[in-house]
Amino acid sequence: MTAPKDIFLPPLNREIGSRHPINQVKSELTDLLTSFGFSVAEGPEVETEEYNFDKLNIPATHPAREMHDTFYVNNKNHVLRTHTSPVQVRTMLASKPPIAVVSPGKVYRKDDDATHLPMFHQIEGLYVDDNVNFAHLKDLIYKVCHSLFGEEAQLRFRPSYFPFTEPSAEVDVLFGDKWLEILGCGIVNPKVLDNCGIDSQKYSGLAFGLGIERIAMLKYEVKDIRDFYKSNLDFLRQFK
Repeated sequence: MTAPKDIFLPPLNREIGSRHPINQVKSELTDLLTSFGFSVAEGPEVETEEYNFDKLNIPATHPAREMHDTFYVNNKNHVLRTHTSPVQVRTMLASKPPIAVVSPGKVYRKDDDATHLPMFHQIEGLYVDDNVNFAHLKDLIYKVCHSLFGEEAQLRFRPSYFPFTEPSAEVDVLFGDKWLEILGCGIVNPKVLDNCGIDSQKYSGLAFGLGIERIAMLKYEVKDIRDFYKSNLDFLRQFK
């Protein structure tokens, strides 16, 4: 006579799943930035042109506003957001300085190749207060990059252009013998502050943005960004 079975006992060999590598990196970046005093802010993925472009000093003639770069929804007044910067706009419109927020989330652009996707994840940061300058920005970027890639990581800042920051820079990290771009940053353009109801004569700010898939590719040495979304269990299991 067989022994009775307790059907409520847990199985002996349970295979437990794990978080997707992009979500892992997103959480790591969010935890890191909140440890520096930033709070997390979120916003809609379908945005108005006003918040996605106009208030960020991106003119109607800018290439980013063309149909071949941006997903327009129903009409030309709404878009799938091309960055998480509109969250910062909404935050500035609703709050007074000092402001320190990070905005992680999905963004959309008409790109699709080994290093770009039509949907990907960004995390952007904004800090607005009295007398914020480029030295504060560099100090923050060094802390973020050294936390991500180790204290020995070598960085270089290259002058760049973004309509919403001035001056602007792109930051590279040295991997082996190659410099790889990992983020963009700059001092918030005074026009953006004024557009959001903040006195640019009194306050200044810094802003930065990282592509989460880009950081994950560097961290896990993944060559093709599309591998993260192919539902290949053999590929995903290596990130447990």
